[in-house]
Amino acid sequence: MKNAMKARDTNRLNVLRSLIAETAAAAKTASPYKTDIQLLSLLRKRAAAGREAAKEFGAAKREDLKNNEAAQISVLEEYASEVQTMSNDEIKAVAQDLIEEFKKLGKPPKLGTVLKGLVGAGGKLDGKAAEPSTVKKVVERMLE
Repeated sequence: MKNAMKARDTNRLNVLRSLIAETAAAAKTASPYKTDIQLLSLLRKRAAAGREAAKEFGAAKREDLKNNEAAQISVLEEYASEVQTMSNDEIKAVAQDLIEEFKKLGKPPKLGTVLKGLVGAGGKLDGKAAEPSTVKKVVERMLE
């Protein structure tokens, strides 16, 4: 934040301030942001909202506001790209182990039960840097 202040980078500063405010507000609720994946989800949600706002500003012929949103989106995407997540191969290896466990127990591996065993509470990937949407895509490909 200090670097953004010194560089007078208002877009980066505005993004950082809003993210800090949102995480501070969430810390006071029953479900605060605890993991990098939750923060990544926040970054992506904010970027999606910014894209929608930029589209509306463009429709209203407010190029100044559209450009401002585009700059903030690029800052959000820059931060989102720095979050380390598990690779598809790592997810696939863990999912394969779980699917084989289901087969040994005589249970057919269904998408819902495999996902629950991976990303559900107490699952093999619970609390790890694996995005649930990526896990779902990997498991769907494996079960085809």
